Amino acid sequence: MILGPEILLQLVRENKLVENLSERELTNPEGAGFDLRLGEIYKISGEAFLGVTERKTPAVELVAKYDPENKQKIVIRPGDFYLVKTIEKVNTPLDITINFKPRSTTFRSGLFLRTGNVAPGYQGELTFALKNEGPAVVTLELGARIIHAQFEQVLGEGAQYRGQWQGGRVTTDKTETQV
Repeated sequence: MILGPEILLQLVRENKLVENLSERELTNPEGAGFDLRLGEIYKISGEAFLGVTERKTPAVELVAKYDPENKQKIVIRPGDFYLVKTIEKVNTPLDITINFKPRSTTFRSGLFLRTGNVAPGYQGELTFALKNEGPAVVTLELGARIIHAQFEQVLGEGAQYRGQWQGGRVTTDKTETQV
């Protein structure tokens, strides 16, 4: 069951379900969830290793970070690939999971967002992959709404998130053993 804005706003007020929401989302959310904004952009480089029990992700370089006092933009050319992080931070209770849908203006512009699921118990900012798979050059302003988060109730007992990404980090520092 997808939770609607009335329940979500109550959970924001009482339990800090989502922190740093825009005024628009706090007063007039659209649809069945919240639109989240572009907060940080990272370029990846180097090598990655995804093994059965160990993993290491590529190095990252911060390209741009949202500053409400300074309207910053980034030009994304066809073929460019970035990791992007939200301004918002989630504090997911054990009975809620979060799934994502790209805002239609992103894919109408040729940008494809790759997302994952947020497991119950995860806390932190959210990181997604963003690639310009279209033919157009796209200018993105930091702080723009890029993705729609839908919150779903988990029925029955679920497993709490216990992975290494807790807290919103973007990459690993070294090879890590998976939990």
